[in-house]
Amino acid sequence: MVDNYGRSITYLRLSVTELCNLRCRYCMPEDGVCKKRHEEMLTQEEMLTAIRAAASLGVTKLRITGGEPLVKPNIVELCREAAATPGIEELCLTTNGTLLPRLAGPLKAAGVHRLNISLDTLNADKYRFITRRGELEQAIAGIEAALDAGFDKIKLNTVLIGGFNDDEIPALADLTRRWPVDLRFIELMPMYDSGDFGPEAFLPYTVVTERLPELQSVAQDGGVAKLFRLPDAQGRIGLISPVSAHFCAACNRIRLTADGRLKPCLHSADEISLKGLDEDGMREKIREAILSKPQWHGELNYYERSRAHRNMNQIGG
Repeated sequence: MVDNYGRSITYLRLSVTELCNLRCRYCMPEDGVCKKRHEEMLTQEEMLTAIRAAASLGVTKLRITGGEPLVKPNIVELCREAAATPGIEELCLTTNGTLLPRLAGPLKAAGVHRLNISLDTLNADKYRFITRRGELEQAIAGIEAALDAGFDKIKLNTVLIGGFNDDEIPALADLTRRWPVDLRFIELMPMYDSGDFGPEAFLPYTVVTERLPELQSVAQDGGVAKLFRLPDAQGRIGLISPVSAHFCAACNRIRLTADGRLKPCLHSADEISLKGLDEDGMREKIREAILSKPQWHGELNYYERSRAHRNMNQIGG
């Protein structure tokens, strides 16, 4: 389906839970989230109904997110049924990776094609700091388990944070030589509750090309990342710039939260509830959301905060 600005909406990001086993400082509060009542959240059947409704309107790519989707007890079954939905050609999942040693194989067998794994630092102390409770060795073990499972593509996501990990840009980029993975540096976004970070934390993506002058531009793949490669690397470096050089004109996605709210734009407060609707009702609401998708998200910087009015764990990373 095409929105009012000529963008073909083919990508649904579905958050299956607001819960997470970590507490990353740019994503959720230190004390976690106020756990909602079971009846406030989408059921598995409602999630699958929403996927079918979206696919009937031309959505071909589905990304499962959270919170941390792998803490959801029925995540493998949900992925298996989602992958079998007519019209869904690509099923991806975003995770912090710490639970992949147990779940990478079952997820691959269930039909997940691609994984995005968060990795913001290669320093164990800094990893514990940014996640507030995680252990770097668990994340590395998760990446290795994903590689062993043989997913079609694995991407490592690094949120670029001035004064925290900008000194690690070369070391993180070098992971594309160590493993057959893509690594993507993503600008820190000024979300609803990201008070841990001052103005110096919000670096533009160009700092990566400045620190890595050997980067070579490669053919783009139609996604939002600007793509490069280090000499002799197995994977690519992607630079994603939602703040300094937004890509709203090419945005092809909508988001559905775990409590059933459809967000036409990540940074807008506008939400449309799908909770309790049948497939026809969901289809009409998804159509409404696509036609209400704004042209762009407005200015974003340290002083101009996101208008989403949710933390990232409540939207879907």
